[in-house]
Amino acid sequence: MVQYKATMVERITLPSRADRERALERAGYNVFNLDADDVFIDLLTDSGTGTMSNEQWAALIRGDESYAGSSSFARLEDAVSDVMGFPHVVPAHQGRGAENVLYGTLLGEGDVALNNTHFDTTRAHVANQGADPVDCPVPEAAEPGSAGDFKGNFSLENGWEVVEEVGADRIPVVIQTITNNSAAGQPVSVENTRRVAEFAAEIDATFVIDACRFAENAYFVTEREAEFVEASVTAVAREQLGYADALVMSGKKDGLSNIGGFVATDDPSLADACKQRTILYEGFPTYGGMTGRDMEALAVGLREAVEREYVSDRINQIRTLADLLEDRDVPVYTPTGGHAVYLDADACFPHLPAGEFPGQALVCELYREGGVRGVELGSFAFPDTDRPELVRLAVPRRTYHREHFEHVADTAAAVLERADSVTGLSIRSEPEIPELRHFSAELEPVSA
Repeated sequence: MVQYKATMVERITLPSRADRERALERAGYNVFNLDADDVFIDLLTDSGTGTMSNEQWAALIRGDESYAGSSSFARLEDAVSDVMGFPHVVPAHQGRGAENVLYGTLLGEGDVALNNTHFDTTRAHVANQGADPVDCPVPEAAEPGSAGDFKGNFSLENGWEVVEEVGADRIPVVIQTITNNSAAGQPVSVENTRRVAEFAAEIDATFVIDACRFAENAYFVTEREAEFVEASVTAVAREQLGYADALVMSGKKDGLSNIGGFVATDDPSLADACKQRTILYEGFPTYGGMTGRDMEALAVGLREAVEREYVSDRINQIRTLADLLEDRDVPVYTPTGGHAVYLDADACFPHLPAGEFPGQALVCELYREGGVRGVELGSFAFPDTDRPELVRLAVPRRTYHREHFEHVADTAAAVLERADSVTGLSIRSEPEIPELRHFSAELEPVSA
């Protein structure tokens, strides 16, 4: 059952096919370079693109814009403590700002950071500190059609192999991303989190949870992990996050906010070190790059995110989109995870080799066909890594409806009808930082 009614609307328009063709060419076949007005249904990201509630809008009015000691920060601090269980909060303008603060504090030249799977900005921040980001996914994560309730889990076997290879003293940080965005938004079990916490303690590493989608992950746990089938989303979230030494959070996901993020910890020494770096890169530690208004909205959003009615509706929206796609025989990564549906680009375009970026080709064809913008999370976004060729269709929170999803599914089906005629792409220009190339690189058809 839908849990919302609309109190504000925005008109959207599907540009003509000729206009879409021209826009795609101007963008260098990279949909990050498209103007938003050129897009009909925007599934590029769920980060900061959702619809805020009336309670969040009301909270904006009381924003305290004091530079130091803002009462809005106090309300954010209380929300993080109540919902997530951490007493020390260091705000940042968004998740990657929080990553800069935390990983700039914890990592240095020659270090190694382990993660179930690094996402793009996390990988880039680790590398920016001179450290080496190493993924430790479970084997089934790389198999789009394999079974498994928790394909986002951290592989302890892989983790110990890295310890044996490089030595524990080179691994100051172990990270677990929940849900595992780069592994098709797959959830992570609480039992796996417990074991990773023990592993990190044994090698004397700081255990960090990337909590961007902690509420969605907790909901999956209540469905799939026997120990927690009777538990509330709130209780599971507190239990799972409680195993971490620190959290890094983008408030633009399960904070239900359009901007903001933070580092949270129960270690006062780590909090103090992060505050000093925050002053340098973000702002004073009681606003950290956010306005008081934004902190108010984030504080409300964190509490709304763990309401079962909200998160149930959220996950069921993702499942609706997946069902519509599968009904049209579009290859989808299964089981469906949180926040997005991931298309299997290799299965869509088996005639395209990885060097011609089948995932990016699929992204371009979805836009060309129906004005739908997604994002490639395969060999283009993650060069020199062994990952499946996936296209993420990330669903903004509380924004689109079934009619929009039917258009997306029809668009994907139309692309598959002419799949044999789709050509691959080659890179025409790219930035110096390989971990971030998909944000701004330009491509061209291989036949050009």
